[in-house]
Amino acid sequence: MTNEDTRNATWIEHPQALQEWLAALPPAATVGVDTEFMRTHTFFPQLALLQLGHGAHRALVDPLACNLDGLLQSSLGSASMVTVMHSASEDLEALAPALPQGPGTLFDTQLAAALVGMGLGLSYRALVQTLTGVELDKGETRSNWLQRPLSPAQRSYATLDVVYLDTLHEQLSARLEQRGRSAWHAEECARLKQRGSSQDSDPQPQRTMRAAADWPAPKQALLRRVLLWRDATARQLDVPRPWLLADALALDLAHEPPATSTTLEQHSRGQRALRSVQRRDLLELLGRPLDAAEIEATMPVIGHAQGASKTALKAMKQHVDTVAAQLDLPSGLLCPRKVLEEFAVTAVWPTFLDGWRHDLLQPGLSALLPDNATPAAATAP
Repeated sequence: MTNEDTRNATWIEHPQALQEWLAALPPAATVGVDTEFMRTHTFFPQLALLQLGHGAHRALVDPLACNLDGLLQSSLGSASMVTVMHSASEDLEALAPALPQGPGTLFDTQLAAALVGMGLGLSYRALVQTLTGVELDKGETRSNWLQRPLSPAQRSYATLDVVYLDTLHEQLSARLEQRGRSAWHAEECARLKQRGSSQDSDPQPQRTMRAAADWPAPKQALLRRVLLWRDATARQLDVPRPWLLADALALDLAHEPPATSTTLEQHSRGQRALRSVQRRDLLELLGRPLDAAEIEATMPVIGHAQGASKTALKAMKQHVDTVAAQLDLPSGLLCPRKVLEEFAVTAVWPTFLDGWRHDLLQPGLSALLPDNATPAAATAP
């Protein structure tokens, strides 16, 4: 692939031109998709460029000039069309306003590489080099993609991000088929698509705060209230969550709520997006009494494994490593440590381990639970 070839990508800045490019695709086309976005100062990713590729036809779509609403879902959203992406989660999030239901059929090349024994988290550049022998230039990785006009180097870099997706898809599809793991990959891509295109907030954000694991239920419920407020307000203001309320501050405020606005202001100095209006709302919700329903609705924060659970976790980790080695899979893909630790502590089978992982792991892991633990019929959310 020459530089001249990559610069021949069609630059699209009008909806009609994008409609025409998409309309020219066969009904069962395989389309490479990538994005460039910025998220330094905002809650939501700012889509700066959309790259499309089908065979020798490539397009660079300027979402700053071309309104994408309603243009992508009817084409990329078709189940007969395969959308090929590499490490798609953040790209799907950036595309969510224009592709709210996600691609009809997603093929993630990074996931495929992991499932065929090539390692976890392989970069696009490394994967292209391994499968095609081509070494890509990554000189524009930290480029400002919101600037206009884009430089020739930016356009070339952006185009290369979709040039090889079709080749990767072809080779990795064959390897998945040879190993009998095409269904596994499809399941993982469906899960990835669901996560990436969802714009809903986490209804139980306190569960990520392990420092609160030994707090009483009312304190955990107050922490949940604070974190839900932070998420909703950050979305409304379109600012990063830590600009509004850092994790450490959220923990401190929920553990020892300030009694006055002066105290709150003293504690929250340095929070870039926390203004007087937000401080007033925050003080009100910190002082509002908790009722039984709110406490009941708060799922407990899971702490680190201790005692018998810690011993069980070690044995479970060894079991996962053994199964992963037998399957030539990364242990972290088969079962992340965080998921395993939660099962060891709660004895509740995690939903992450449903699907293709269930029969591989459930009998062995359940047998390793501590003697005083009873595997629950329900699954963890």
